[in-house]
Amino acid sequence: MGKRKGFTLIELMVVIFIVGILAAVAIPIMRGRIDSAKWSEGKAAAGSIRTAARAFCAEKGAAWGGVWAGVSMADLGFLAADLNGKYFDFDDFAVAFTAYDTYVVTVTAGVGGTPADAPTSPSVVTLDQAGTWVETP
Repeated sequence: MGKRKGFTLIELMVVIFIVGILAAVAIPIMRGRIDSAKWSEGKAAAGSIRTAARAFCAEKGAAWGGVWAGVSMADLGFLAADLNGKYFDFDDFAVAFTAYDTYVVTVTAGVGGTPADAPTSPSVVTLDQAGTWVETP
């Protein structure tokens, strides 16, 4: 009888075991990349809100007689449908002024829209007037 060529069952099981370990390591890494990609939508919208807030401050000036703490998204010119996307909704965004040219844009994942599609980590991202991003797990 001639010499048989092929793989033994043990060799095949070792290969399957190694592929399983690689998959177990790669899936959490890929999940983080998916959340990062989803957050790019929220961060882009937050950047637009920041630009509108800067324009509002420039238009009104430091001597504006209104209450800075009362400035809303509508005051900045945003309608409810303007910020609706696939992963974030209008309700996910908020802007809070404390004084002239001092404000924070807050994006909270999963408040509006479809929370099942919202990113899981981080849960909140803020952007201040200086352009500093802060992620809260």
